[in-house]
Amino acid sequence: MAEPGAAGGSPEPPVQVSIIVPVHNSECWLDECLKSVWEQDFKGTMELSIFNDASKDGSAEIIEKWKTKLEEVGVPVIIGNNDSSQPRGVGFAKNQAVIQSSGTYLCFLDSDDVMMPQRVRLQHEVAIQHPNSIVGCQVRREPLDSTERYTRWINNLTQEQLLTQGVPEDLLFFYEHLQKGGEVFRVNHCLLLYRYHPQAATHSVLEGTIWHHRVRFLEDRVLSSWTSFTIWNAGKQGKKLYRSLSPANQKKVSAFCDVDEKKITKGFYTYEESEERPKPKIPVCHFRDASPPFVICVKLDLTGGAFETNLDMLNLKEGMDYYHFN
Repeated sequence: MAEPGAAGGSPEPPVQVSIIVPVHNSECWLDECLKSVWEQDFKGTMELSIFNDASKDGSAEIIEKWKTKLEEVGVPVIIGNNDSSQPRGVGFAKNQAVIQSSGTYLCFLDSDDVMMPQRVRLQHEVAIQHPNSIVGCQVRREPLDSTERYTRWINNLTQEQLLTQGVPEDLLFFYEHLQKGGEVFRVNHCLLLYRYHPQAATHSVLEGTIWHHRVRFLEDRVLSSWTSFTIWNAGKQGKKLYRSLSPANQKKVSAFCDVDEKKITKGFYTYEESEERPKPKIPVCHFRDASPPFVICVKLDLTGGAFETNLDMLNLKEGMDYYHFN
């Protein structure tokens, strides 16, 4: 048999897109997931890179079945395995699938999710137009009534809000990408069915861990360029954010603001846990009397539009005059 590129032979075309799929005990979803790879309408060169992380169910058999079907239609399948008794985790499995892949672009697909047939084609088109960018898409949830507010929020973020509000699950990867000057774009079509269930890897990440990294990112990316700011929420979330800030950034907090007259009437928030003497006392005022910039700790789409109306009346610019931390 001739070597690639040798006389009488032709080199294999480079792989344009590698679909990266980490797998652990995914037999109840994996058929539909891999079928969605098989159904892609992308006409370029594509491969499936899948890493089976110590599955004890029938995932391996399903992978082998779809390897045959995919390679029949010209999609190479690379399979890696962790054969130990203990899984190494979804991050490890993703990294191993990336290492063994050869595509110019990586398309991440969780084993419990399903791609629409046009996903790879449309996201690849945008990726070519916007080098050094993470390219996302709109999604729909299954069950349909799960995380309705969250799904509505992520599907309606503007291009600018992808940077000022978008907080994905792969938090550290996303933050590192932005810190290195990368960009974020979204294909405004629903290209992914995202399942919500108790076994999802999302639930394995501690809320405190996510909070810690979000605060550090806020301090590095936003607060480092502000000399003072107001925390919009004098309640539990606003005070939690204040307590989580570094001492230097705590000193930048000029006030809390709110609409709750009970909180405003108190006049001050005293930071009892502070080792400073006297203990810091931060004024609490009505939002109309507060000075921007704001760090907003109010969840969107929960007040029947009242909060959004209050914010709009101030005619502020997101990313400059305020930043959502909710």
